[in-house]
Amino acid sequence: MAGTRAPAQIQTRSKYHAADILLRLLKSRRRPASAQAEPAPLSGIALAPAKQREVQFADFESVARLKERWGLAKDSLENWDRLWRQNPAMAAAKSQPSMGWVLETAHGIVGYQGNVPMLYQFEGRAMIAATAAGLVIEPAYRTRCITLLASFFRQRDIDLFVITHSTASVVSQSKALHARPLPHPDYDKVLFWILDVHQFARVLAAKFGLGSGMEAVGAFLASSALRLDTLCRGPQGLPISKITEIEVNDIGDEFEALWRRKLGEVPRLLADRSPASLRWHFTLPGSCSTVAVLCCHRFQRLAGYAVVLHAIDRETGLRRSMLADILVEQDDPDVTEALLDAAYANAVASGGHLFEVVGLPGHIRQILMRWKPYVRTYPTDPLIYKTTDEALARALEDENAWYAGPFDGDATLLP
Repeated sequence: MAGTRAPAQIQTRSKYHAADILLRLLKSRRRPASAQAEPAPLSGIALAPAKQREVQFADFESVARLKERWGLAKDSLENWDRLWRQNPAMAAAKSQPSMGWVLETAHGIVGYQGNVPMLYQFEGRAMIAATAAGLVIEPAYRTRCITLLASFFRQRDIDLFVITHSTASVVSQSKALHARPLPHPDYDKVLFWILDVHQFARVLAAKFGLGSGMEAVGAFLASSALRLDTLCRGPQGLPISKITEIEVNDIGDEFEALWRRKLGEVPRLLADRSPASLRWHFTLPGSCSTVAVLCCHRFQRLAGYAVVLHAIDRETGLRRSMLADILVEQDDPDVTEALLDAAYANAVASGGHLFEVVGLPGHIRQILMRWKPYVRTYPTDPLIYKTTDEALARALEDENAWYAGPFDGDATLLP
């Protein structure tokens, strides 16, 4: 879901124009707009009426074609089975959650809003959250976006509604339906580091539309400037803790023990990180993305873990490595920094061109800011939420009640 409210602002400590220009051009992830401003249908041309109904499994092919037509990642029937049949939240829900809603004409599906239930914990209470996923609408029907959003927010037996990384138009319409932005002043700031200067500069030259000869010259000039600038960025010291890497399927009992200890700490709104939920969340059938699970042990028990998601940007071809999740007992700063260092090193070893960090609490971002990242600002609120529980709504007005990051919403949930 793309679309902008204003040009993205880029903050860097770089004095090199090549870096500044390139960072302004790059996008974090292409999301075709579901409510982006579009030309109105030509006068005199009747628009086929569209009816709204709930999604069924039989809609997969039609929805997949609609999503691909407007630039969303290719989906699979296996992933739909994972999202709505293997989802741990389905068994915990009081009533059967909807898979989402479609707009359908006599000619086929012209709009889609997915709905994925997720388990959350807050102050000893288990909750069901609804996550909006894959919103896409044909341009001529985008005035109907508000009806899809209204159905999403109107669900019964849902404690929390979450929409992430959407368009300015969707955010605005959601706020009209009483959704709120996350109360975190820096959540819209994406921290990132350039790992492969040459490939990054190549994208700069290609974005300017240079010919092959000029592209090579542009890439050389940009890479020379960037290489000097990137030397002072990233982790500078040596890790003090040993980190091991495991497969997603190997997430087991020690993760359960860590999760239970974490729930006994300062109350925060936490998406469920039991082993079953972690394995479900990071198993992406049909995806070309890969996942690394990094573990830090202290005194022969798991003290924390980090998950790195490696993916290829479909627009630029850049290999992006994202810190998809991190959880540390008692927020121990040494363990946290060791895992962040290992995540950065894993991104480098994977051949990544960029390493990105989105959201996460302030104590984690403070460590990362010492690494002198580039900082890119989202053009709109990256996470909006709603709850009909008045006590929960009051609690969530405090930024310290949140532990928000890519694990929330659909950023790491879809292929």
